[in-house]
Formats: sequence, C-alpha cells, structure tokens
Amino acid sequence: MKKSLSAIFLFLLFTSVISQEKQKNIELNGYLTTMQSAMFDTLSGPVIYENLLHNRLNFKGYINDNITLAVELRNRLFTGDMVRSYYRYSDMIAADEGWVDMSWNIVDESSFFLNTTVDRLWIDLNLNKFQARIGRQRINWGQTFVWNPNDIFNAYSFFDFDYTERPGSDAVRLQYYPSFSSAIEFAAKIDSEDDVTAAGLFRFNKWDYDIQFLAGYSNSSDIVAGTGWSGSIGSVSFRGEASWFRPLENFSDTTGTTIITAGIDKVFENNSIFQVQLMYCNNPLKLNNFSSFYSGNLSAKDLAFSELSAFGQFTWAATPLINISLSAMWFPDLKGYFAGPSFDYSLAENVDFSLIWQHFNAEMGGSKTRINIGFLRIKYSF
Repeated sequence: MKKSLSAIFLFLLFTSVISQEKQKNIELNGYLTTMQSAMFDTLSGPVIYENLLHNRLNFKGYINDNITLAVELRNRLFTGDMVRSYYRYSDMIAADEGWVDMSWNIVDESSFFLNTTVDRLWIDLNLNKFQARIGRQRINWGQTFVWNPNDIFNAYSFFDFDYTERPGSDAVRLQYYPSFSSAIEFAAKIDSEDDVTAAGLFRFNKWDYDIQFLAGYSNSSDIVAGTGWSGSIGSVSFRGEASWFRPLENFSDTTGTTIITAGIDKVFENNSIFQVQLMYCNNPLKLNNFSSFYSGNLSAKDLAFSELSAFGQFTWAATPLINISLSAMWFPDLKGYFAGPSFDYSLAENVDFSLIWQHFNAEMGGSKTRINIGFLRIKYSF
C-alpha cells in the first residue's frame, strides 16, 4: 500500500512538471563518489574491506512562483567483505524509516547489491508569509553542530560523514513568518512503525540571538519540550539546545530525560574553524555493541551515551585547495573516546579527494571495544 502511494505520488509529480512545460524551470544537480573503506581492530589483525559507489540526483521543479516540487534520490552499489560476510547486510541498508517505503534493492547478489533510496519527495506551497510543505523532507530544528536534541523529527549520526544531506521524514510542515526575524511552525510526521511525532516551534530574534521554543509529542510515547539559541559573543559564535522528554503513559512515575548541549565556534581569517561542544544527559542510552553507537537509527532522545560528553574539532585551511581536520569526542561513562583526522584536497573545480580515519575506543557490553575505520574517497559534483 505504502509503496503504491509513493509510486502514485512520483507519477503525479512528474506529470505535473511536464504538463506545465512552458512555465517550468527544472534544476538537476548531484554527485558521484567512489569510496574504499577498511575496518580493523589492530594492524596485525584481520581487515574488512568495502567499496561504495554512490550517485546522488537532486531534481527540483519550479511550477510557478508559488509551487515547487522536489525529488532527491541516492543510488548506492556495495561490494566487498561486508556484503559477502554479514547476513542481511543488504536488508539493513534497504530499511526505510519513513511511513512510505521508498528504498529498494534493485540487484541483490552474494557479492554485491545495488540500492536506490528516495530520501526527498515533497511539494511546497509558498504564499507571502505562509509556507506549507508535504512529503519526505528534512525538518531541521537543530542549532548546534554535533548533537541536536531539538532535532526531534530526523536525528542523524555525526560519524556518517558521507551523507551530507542527512535523513528526511514523511511529514507535513506549516510555517508562518510574522516578521523577517520570526517564525511560527507546526510539523507532524509518521514513521515505518506508525509512530507519530508532532510539535510546534516559535523562533524569534532578541539581543541579536535567534531563540526558539518547541513543544509536542515524540514517537507516540513522550511529551517533549525544548529551547535553542544561536548568536555570538564578540567574534565567537555561541549555540545551544535543550530538550526534555517524559513518557506520557508513566508521566507521574518517571523523571524524564533531559539533554542539554552548548558549544562555541570561531572562524579565522584564513577560513580555519575551531569548534567545541559539551552535552549533559541525566539518562544516557545504555549501549551493548558498536553498531548501535556508530550507525544506529537513534532519536533525539537517544543522542547521549554518557552523562557528560565533549567534542572538539579544528579544521585548518592549509591552502585554498587543502583542508586538514582533527575531531575528537570524550565519553567518560564508556571510558572511551573517538578521534577522527581527515585530509581534503580539491583536485579540480568539481572533483575532491578525501582521506578520513575514525578511531573508537570504549567499553560496551562489559568488554573493551577498539575499532579503526579508514576511508579513501573521490567525489565528483555536477
């Protein structure tokens, strides 16, 4: 049923665009990447190799001054040890968290598989101070860089650096702009488990800070309330978010989960960037394995793995063509840390070369876990 709905919506979208050919203005952009990865515990131990060929296509059609349509999809070809050795790996990649299943394994063999996922599919109506968008979209209420407890509709993993667009939600979003510096929003989504998230947000500017308050219902279970801000102290940007989740069914028997995060970032004259962020949670998520830590589909309530977490990153613009970055996280409750150096070089106007290393060291499920993952990526944008 849900797949049929997505096919019908795609058909209607393209039919609408084509039927207004004289008025249309269609944009197409995207990229093609090839990325080789190697995962290992120690250099003397076994190594798991994987190659990912990733193509993204972004279509946008401007029907008129008020109506915009968008379809964005990612096509990914997986090969290597992960495909051959890990049972149901292709099923895990094809899993769609949205209400409508729009992820398909076009080819699924023992040594490779090809997945296509539509992660944006929306129609937008813009009338003066009012804007309405329906369909699969990203609803970005976050203010900070790494952890976003205000991002209740589509939280993401910092470690998934190859997915710069970040996940979307099957949702309806209504926005009203009383002035150029304020906004009133209401959004509602439904996911693959038929769980509902619905909330309202009010954003305004005061004391040269963008300040927001939100309240609603999260994942058919929790009452949620939160606030966020972004501004500056002199030449340093200062951002933060806080959210409180409390189960509706056991409202009087629980204290709820509170997540507070704040950070600063500074851009230097040579475009180098320094960032620091701290996060506190009174009820952090208990982890038993590395996969939940690294790539689990976590909600905004499950961002914290330690009561206190810390992040720092410095990106040095060595030349106009070279960026060198070092990021790190500290998780005291896990007796662990993350370290992630990277090197980016612009080979040509639309071609980038990257080397990324991710090192994890922590206690999970009662045992010490140490993982290294190295990535080599070439990306062509068009």
